[in-house]
Amino acid sequence: MFEGSLASRSGRRKAWVDSLFVDHAVFRLVWTNFHTVVPGKVYRCNHPTPARLAAAKRRFHLKTLVNLRGHRKCGSDALSRDAAKQQGLIHVDMAFESRGAPHRDRILRFASLYRSLEFPMLMHCKSGADRAGLASGLVVMFEGGTTDEALRQLSWRFGHFNRSRTGILDAFFWRYRTEAEGRIPFLEWVEHHYDEAALKRDFVAGKLASFVTDKVLRRE
Repeated sequence: MFEGSLASRSGRRKAWVDSLFVDHAVFRLVWTNFHTVVPGKVYRCNHPTPARLAAAKRRFHLKTLVNLRGHRKCGSDALSRDAAKQQGLIHVDMAFESRGAPHRDRILRFASLYRSLEFPMLMHCKSGADRAGLASGLVVMFEGGTTDEALRQLSWRFGHFNRSRTGILDAFFWRYRTEAEGRIPFLEWVEHHYDEAALKRDFVAGKLASFVTDKVLRRE
């Protein structure tokens, strides 16, 4: 946990130590998990280092950084907030969870935010696999896409495993496809028909995949 300030060299050094070795950013120095969701408009990745954020801003002309982890007391959070400020990016906290049924109010809040954001934008969680996959799938739906297209954002190639507890995110889109796709607009279904409790009750995760995701990869 990092609760210090970046104002001093020692504080910044402590933030980097926490980010690299407690928040596992040492792996993210070489593995960016950066992908395009909507060309020229929306991108996704794992938690970016300041240098990676600066490079992405220059290349893709980013205007907004969306933090899907929420405000956290860790070095990675402090460094990316500071980097966003230095780069002139709008920083937005939009916390999702990766192992529970997606919350109706958070989806609707994200939809409202999406209508008002300045683009291009970059979204990140910790690993860029689960919460980034959910948010990217939601963006696909906001843009008028299909659940099949949304589900491609939740793929093993991003590091997402639908047999683990994080597979409840896939089940959310499957539920819409089964219950309402082609009949009820997505956000109308979310607001008036989506049953979080039923989705949580019906979903069963695989034990081995959950062990790998939770204990080996140590995902949030």
